[in-house]
Amino acid sequence: MSRPPRGARFPLGLDHVHGTAAPRRPAERAEPRDLLRPQRPLAHAARDAARQAPPAGLGLDSAAVRARMVERLRAEGIGCEPVLQAFGRVERHRFVDSALATQAYEDTSLPIGHGQTISKPSVVARMLALLFESERARAAGALGRVLEIGTGCGYQAALLSLLARGVLSIERVQPLHDKARLHLHGWRQGDVRLVYGDGRLGHAPWAPYDHIVAAAGGDALPPAWLEQLAIGGRLVAPMQDARAGGQVLLVIDRTADGWREQRVGAVHFVPLKSGRE
Repeated sequence: MSRPPRGARFPLGLDHVHGTAAPRRPAERAEPRDLLRPQRPLAHAARDAARQAPPAGLGLDSAAVRARMVERLRAEGIGCEPVLQAFGRVERHRFVDSALATQAYEDTSLPIGHGQTISKPSVVARMLALLFESERARAAGALGRVLEIGTGCGYQAALLSLLARGVLSIERVQPLHDKARLHLHGWRQGDVRLVYGDGRLGHAPWAPYDHIVAAAGGDALPPAWLEQLAIGGRLVAPMQDARAGGQVLLVIDRTADGWREQRVGAVHFVPLKSGRE
């Protein structure tokens, strides 16, 4: 697979690492963004998304609900305005199960199935703000090309799409990959490509990445992530730290002379695993 030109757009949610394009039935009309065929036709995904209508009548669609969450984040020390603006635009309740929707704007992690969770807003905001503190982001005013490890329900990918030139997000659990595709179906804010694959391997065809962010932590960084990070880029990932007695956020900056590392605070993420499910 050859690397696309630098300005190429990512078609939303249409990639599969080892999938092949299925022939289109003559009765179907080709849409501009329906260029690659995933596991199922997009028409099926749209039908399933319609069945999963978000809760209504709860006031969750109100911008004021998101604004209150943003103010809490600001009070907790998140001062990166682009990140706060993104949180004010993405409706978090649309990315969680309807039974948990009323908790969507609380600062808490929520289960999304298959032993995975959607991280607390404050943790997500902190990681994205750390990305924005990189030399490359400060110079460009944006995150450039981003690799996300662990798509989950797709919420962070939606946030990243408002902050980056392009987002490639990898998920190893097939049902979560499918769920994220449903959640992001019709999303038109920025460029996002979803990949079902082993996140430990990164995604070399689109490398190098200006920024890499991971939603799972292990004992050591996979070499592929370091290899695929551009010079001047930054990586933020949870990592086990024996001295801290748990996970911390590891921040890696790649310079022309090598690597610069810092560890920032304690976190708790699901373990980083190999392979696909």
